[in-house]
Amino acid sequence: MHEEHPVRPIERRQAEEIADGVLFMKSVASATTIDTGDGLVMLDTGGLFDREVLYQQVRRWRPASPLTEAVYSHHHVDHVFGTAPFEAEAGERGWPAPRVIAQRDVPAHFARYQRTAGWNAAINQRQFGLPSEELSWPVDYRFPDVLYQDALIFERGGLTFELHHARGETDDATWTWVPELRLLHPGDLFIWAVPNAGNPQKVQRYLSDWAVALRQMAALGAELLVPGHGLPVFGAERIATALLETAELLEAIEDHVLALMNQGACLDQILHQVEVPARLRDRPYLQPVYDHPQFLVRSVWRRYGGWWDGEPDQLLPAPRAAQARVWVDLAGGLEPVLARARALAEAGDPQMACHLVEMAVLAEPTAAEAHELRAEVYERWAAAQRSSMARNILRHAARSSAQGRRDLAGPS
Repeated sequence: MHEEHPVRPIERRQAEEIADGVLFMKSVASATTIDTGDGLVMLDTGGLFDREVLYQQVRRWRPASPLTEAVYSHHHVDHVFGTAPFEAEAGERGWPAPRVIAQRDVPAHFARYQRTAGWNAAINQRQFGLPSEELSWPVDYRFPDVLYQDALIFERGGLTFELHHARGETDDATWTWVPELRLLHPGDLFIWAVPNAGNPQKVQRYLSDWAVALRQMAALGAELLVPGHGLPVFGAERIATALLETAELLEAIEDHVLALMNQGACLDQILHQVEVPARLRDRPYLQPVYDHPQFLVRSVWRRYGGWWDGEPDQLLPAPRAAQARVWVDLAGGLEPVLARARALAEAGDPQMACHLVEMAVLAEPTAAEAHELRAEVYERWAAAQRSSMARNILRHAARSSAQGRRDLAGPS
């Protein structure tokens, strides 16, 4: 199952009725539509690229049922853009417009996205391996109509929708329980992979809070789980196991990091000691195919320990380019540094080769031979990664040097 990456574009987005009155569409993220008998309720609504496809799929399934409510599981852009065609339809048919419901912190995150559109375009260009011309970060959002703080219950038709706030991948997460259907929608609190709890370019994530929410969901006895990413899960025992073992992974990483922090360890020491528990490494829903376990370690450090990594020379550092020039001079110039980096890469150590070649490019940013080798060694290191997030960011560096730049998403 881990070979089916949870965050991946799908060429043929075909929605399927996976239970009576439940339509599931998997794209980069999922969108789940429930026929209540008194209108449709949507749990997540897809991204801009899903908008028309989702509308067509829903209308093929239920041609004449209005969309009455849509619930955002959180503010990420692959979950919040699908209501517009239904709202236009409501106006044309004289139906009441659908209500959008979300946790109270969602609007602040939309406002943050509007203030940081350029930054988010750059970091997602790296994270998803996209050319700059293919990514324009949106600035127009469908803000919620109804906000709640900790919990909210609404009824539609014969169904009850119980919304619960959690902190996990975001601080505004909502998971939804529909008891009559034994249906659980965790949003991105479950994604068929190591949880996206690290993510080197994004805002703070919350491992232990996430685990609490997973344990609460596991106790419900859900028979159908429709995740924010990946495929549905059927059966109470399988669902509970997946949720509890995901919680166990998060707790194990955070507990180990905190234990080492309490001993005074620096971040470098912690990064190379904390690992996913051995008994969970073969689970198909806990493979590190998106986020990387080291990124989760950094997330815990940042939450409890701040931005400083504990290395005294990094508290007030000299400019990195100035450091690089000194190191390259000490090594005898650019040529021996590049030779050593190439030898390391060819000996099977592209990780260390990346450190050396980065110093070379910083010291001599216009040196074609440095960029040529940088492109090669970063590509080798990228190819060794299971985490697509790590692989794409490293490959972005390789692509940048292929064009004679350190970062195609940055100003230099």
